[in-house]
Amino acid sequence: MPVRSRSLIVAAGIALLAAGLLTACATPAGSGGTPSSSATTQGDDSDEQEVGAAWLDGGRMIGIVTQGSSTCVPTAEEATYSNGVMKVTLVEAAGTTACTRDLVPRVSLVGTPEGVDPADGVEIEVTTAEGMHGDTDLEGVPDLAVGGETDYLPSAGWTDVDGQFVILSWGSSTCAPVIENTEATGANEVTVTFVTPPASQVCTMDMAPRGVVTAVNGLEDEDADTFAILTGAEFDNVRIPIYPN
Repeated sequence: MPVRSRSLIVAAGIALLAAGLLTACATPAGSGGTPSSSATTQGDDSDEQEVGAAWLDGGRMIGIVTQGSSTCVPTAEEATYSNGVMKVTLVEAAGTTACTRDLVPRVSLVGTPEGVDPADGVEIEVTTAEGMHGDTDLEGVPDLAVGGETDYLPSAGWTDVDGQFVILSWGSSTCAPVIENTEATGANEVTVTFVTPPASQVCTMDMAPRGVVTAVNGLEDEDADTFAILTGAEFDNVRIPIYPN
């Protein structure tokens, strides 16, 4: 074949290749085709939130644990119960509230709704006003029950996260206790030390439930009966069981 003919063929091939590349570059992103399964999954999971829960106050109350700002804990609206599922909505702090940008576990307290039997356990579905959602299960605890007046004593319950538990206490809503240290001090004993508040601290005179989340490492068997010793601040070596989950 003459050299000129071969050159023309090569040039034509290059032109066709360039045209194909230009066509591919001109195709708008996302037009045509089927999205990948990973992209679809990511979109479906974008509204999911990690949720935990713990029995409190003898079964009369449940602590809902979510991740977020430590200074802007959401409020739990009254829970409902139907067809074996407890549903609760969390309302975030008002938009004018200044929130720290940390990401920590925090607890929202809600009364256990009528119909739930703590001895049988319950499935919990949580939603937020912003459209986030999550779910968790609370295992049954035979000695707990719903109903009756609270005794206003501290209580505690494990979540389904290893070593994590919630502590409920009663007192001034503006002077909630702050944990200084949590450590295993026995095979099945946890000592929780609270920060001693300054003598000049001014507190409201109301009696409100206050919840805090903490965690411990080093217990020999979390499934065994475990007790928490509360010390410091308003607590004088108060010994309470940690409800299982």
